[in-house]
Amino acid sequence: MRSVSHSPDTARSRRRLTNAIKSSMRTMGNQLSVLNRQVGRHAELKDIDLVCLELLNQLGPLSPSALAWQTGTHPATMTGVLNRLEQSGWVTRERDRDATDRRAVIIRALPDRVGEIFGLYKGMNRSMDRICSDYTEVQLELILDFIERTTAAGQDAATKLIE
Repeated sequence: MRSVSHSPDTARSRRRLTNAIKSSMRTMGNQLSVLNRQVGRHAELKDIDLVCLELLNQLGPLSPSALAWQTGTHPATMTGVLNRLEQSGWVTRERDRDATDRRAVIIRALPDRVGEIFGLYKGMNRSMDRICSDYTEVQLELILDFIERTTAAGQDAATKLIE
């Protein structure tokens, strides 16, 4: 989308709204972190363990190095995370049949256990359904676009900090 020139009053109003959106996004991020921490506590998972499970659920099986990159975690730290998740029955390590190196593995979340996590988010999912029901399809498309673009901006910013 391209920027449009505005009158000084409109520019101030847009700046206030933009700042309010940024502030609300930080507050939302903090609140979602609290929710995730509580879900992790109930599932007896550390924060990073829950993040890894969510990524595996979203992206499908990943190599340990790809998962480490996705989370911004050092590969040695990821080994400990994966050991915990495997010992607790959340993931399995499988030989990567597509790799030329026979030692290569992929990590796969176990669907039965992931269902436990979904159950812990049930209240939030119900609330989200109610909130979304207040918006038209066009408005939901706009909200989705905003969230996807904001997520991409966050990924870009995180990548720059990792490099």
